Amino acid sequence: MSDNQKDLNDYLNRRHIEHTHTAPYHPMTLGKIERYHLSKKNVVNLQNYYSPEYLEREIVQFVDHYNNQRCHKSLDNLTLMDVYTGRAKEVLAKRVEIKKGTLQARRLQNLQALAVEI
Repeated sequence: MSDNQKDLNDYLNRRHIEHTHTAPYHPMTLGKIERYHLSKKNVVNLQNYYSPEYLEREIVQFVDHYNNQRCHKSLDNLTLMDVYTGRAKEVLAKRVEIKKGTLQARRLQNLQALAVEI
C-alpha cells in the first residue's frame, strides 16, 4: 500500500468514513453523483461564459446553492447542509410546528367566515 493510500485510509478512519468502491460509469451505483453532475452541467450550459473566471464564479455559486439552499427530495426536502450539520431533526420539527400553526389559523378563518354567514 502506498503512503498516499495509507494517509487516505488514516484520514477516513479518524472521521469514521467508509471508503466504498464502485464500478465506474455505472449509473445504478453512482446515481447521486451522476445526477449532481447532470444538474451542474445543465446550469453551466445555459450561459455563455466570456472568461474562465466567470465560469468558475458560476460553478462556485451553483455548488453553494446545491449544498446550502436546494432542498433534496431524497433527504425529506432538507438541504445537504442541514443533514451534514445534524440539523435535520430540528428543521423537520420546526416544519411540524409551522404546519400546526397554519392549520389552526385556517380553522379560525373558516370558523369566522362561517359565523359571518350565519
